[in-house]
Amino acid sequence: MKILYGILVLFFLGIVINGYADNNSIAPSHGIVYPGGWKNWATIAVSHRNDNNTLRVILGNDVAVNAARSGNTNPWPDGAILGKVVWKDTQLKDWDEATVPGDFVHAEFMFKNSEKYFETYGWGWARWIGLKQKPFEKGMQVCIDCHTPVKNRDWVFTDPALLPK
Repeated sequence: MKILYGILVLFFLGIVINGYADNNSIAPSHGIVYPGGWKNWATIAVSHRNDNNTLRVILGNDVAVNAARSGNTNPWPDGAILGKVVWKDTQLKDWDEATVPGDFVHAEFMFKNSEKYFETYGWGWARWIGLKQKPFEKGMQVCIDCHTPVKNRDWVFTDPALLPK
């Protein structure tokens, strides 16, 4: 029994250490810790930018997804995290009419916390570049400047995609 207990302790310790290493092997962006588990978040919307030929999937943590599904997005609730995963667009090799993700560009996130990020309009802004997820460190103001046209929408461009009931 002691051996089984020891094996279980080592197993769970390994899971905890592995999860910690995965989340902490990527440096913070603008002082914000890389959000672990985002690759398993639900999709809120998709978009295509014609100006820079990119495809985007907009994801959210549970707080953001619940807000999006219930129409509670102006303002978004504290605790919401929105993720935007960006690829260059390309044509599918065997079907030119289909636009699909090409080279990975970056993953960027907005963290809603009205008190913590009071000076940046209630949002923490972070971005990690390329497949190696190198932190973007040119300052949150770059993000804010881009999002200024939608400041009356709580600084968010995305309209949640409608889903059937």
